[in-house]
Amino acid sequence: MQHENTGRVDRRAVAAATVTVVLWASAFVSIRSAGAEYGPGALALGRLLSGTVVLGALWLVRREGLPPRAAWPGIVSAGVLWFGAYMVALNWGEQLVDAGTAALVVNIGPILIALLGGWLLKEGVSPRLVIGMAVSFAGAAVVGLSMSGEGRASVGGVLLCLVAAVTYAAGVVSQKPALRHASALQFTTFACAIGALACLPFSGQLVSQVADAPAGATLNMVYLGVFPTAIAFTTWGYALARTTAGKMGATTYAVPALVVGMSWLFLGEVPGLVTLAGGLLCLAGVAVSRSTRTSRRRVPAATPEPGAAGDSASRLMDAHTRD
Repeated sequence: MQHENTGRVDRRAVAAATVTVVLWASAFVSIRSAGAEYGPGALALGRLLSGTVVLGALWLVRREGLPPRAAWPGIVSAGVLWFGAYMVALNWGEQLVDAGTAALVVNIGPILIALLGGWLLKEGVSPRLVIGMAVSFAGAAVVGLSMSGEGRASVGGVLLCLVAAVTYAAGVVSQKPALRHASALQFTTFACAIGALACLPFSGQLVSQVADAPAGATLNMVYLGVFPTAIAFTTWGYALARTTAGKMGATTYAVPALVVGMSWLFLGEVPGLVTLAGGLLCLAGVAVSRSTRTSRRRVPAATPEPGAAGDSASRLMDAHTRD
């Protein structure tokens, strides 16, 4: 991973991104396990409350203060969309599909980041992005149809995972500009707290379910708050502030493979062959959208490809962030 300003590899950013990928992969498995005892909203609220406590303690110890005013629009947007809506949609989706399938569908997020970047910059959408989107959504359709024999709810689960992918992408686009003004810890602490506030309507459900849930499910919920949320979102923010959103999105390509392995090891779940093929089609679409044409001629570094949506996402983020 290269620093966006110097082009040099930032080893700390690579390490931070690696921590994020591993912990986010483990989240899909923990959600699937805890979701057997907790409703989607209750699980999201419990996770966010646990994360807010840990992040708040770190924020107080480091005495970083309140984020600057300019960072708040991105913090609030990401808090509601990424920390709130995303987690509820993903929790709900994983009650209807297995962890590996959920990870495969959600991982079309990078292509949506590129699309949002191209739209916000008003530079059009590249043919590669259109083709990639078509391939990815065809893959999502294959996943849904392959699971239709298990009931209509499975198709609904795929749609919920698509909603999670959209809110994840919107959260990244909101986050990058905010990191120009706030540290990764400031951003994550207050976005997590805002996500918890957004999920407060589920507080009654959480109180009633925590009283009946086995200790293992509750520990899984706390784990989700401490590790995939408090730690992983902070390391993600640290790495994102030092590279482009497109490159960070690409690091999540490894998540589905890790999730399939973890869910097989801990849950005994493996997606069917057709489902797995559909998921791989989703990732192929992302790869197509992020690919670049090669040429034997030397292209000046200052001449970006016109209308490339992947580059648009990067420029959107670069324009708003400097360390």
